[in-house]
Amino acid sequence: MTIFATSMTIEPTNIMEAIARQHLRESIETKQRLLLTAISAIVRTGDRIADALSRGGKVLLCGNGGSAADAQHIAAELVIRYRSQVVRPALPAIALTVDPSLMTAGGNDIGFDNVFARAVEALGVKGDVLIGISTSGKSENVRRAIEVAKGKGIVCIGLLGGDGGPIAPLCDDVVIVPSSITAHIQECHITVGHIWCSIIEARLYPDLVSQAGLTVKESEL
Repeated sequence: MTIFATSMTIEPTNIMEAIARQHLRESIETKQRLLLTAISAIVRTGDRIADALSRGGKVLLCGNGGSAADAQHIAAELVIRYRSQVVRPALPAIALTVDPSLMTAGGNDIGFDNVFARAVEALGVKGDVLIGISTSGKSENVRRAIEVAKGKGIVCIGLLGGDGGPIAPLCDDVVIVPSSITAHIQECHITVGHIWCSIIEARLYPDLVSQAGLTVKESEL
């Protein structure tokens, strides 16, 4: 059976392996570009999140679709745990995507573009951090949430892709994945989220991290 139009018949297994190899290589290449272009931004934003948590603030996160899942994933790492070896207190983080009643009431009554802004209005206070996740940098409901957060003195961090879109200039700081491929941007976004968790634990609980044997390798210094 031929899968793609070619000059010769190719076994389906070979085509599937080629698809897998191509995806993995492109994903690796995207992460390599992220390492070259955004390492300072990743560390800087991680420090800002850690600073807010150390002062009693909380982390709010929002996004749509896969970015909503990333928001929930990162919140879970902070509230429950990131690494089982580091036995630390829970950290306050809320994904603004998890309440179907709020999301559907907001979509029905005030418009879906306003659902995250309304949640920030209700839950956000000065000293918190809002992480707006958008692979395109164009998500209107994320943009509006950031506008409300800025008005309340909340630090706004964009976790974005492409050129950052209209959301980037609204944020106090951004991490932009240098890609236009949504899947690879999302893969990098959750990697950045994990790095933030590592930075937060290293900043807030250095003794626990050291006791767990999770200090940075000398080769990375």
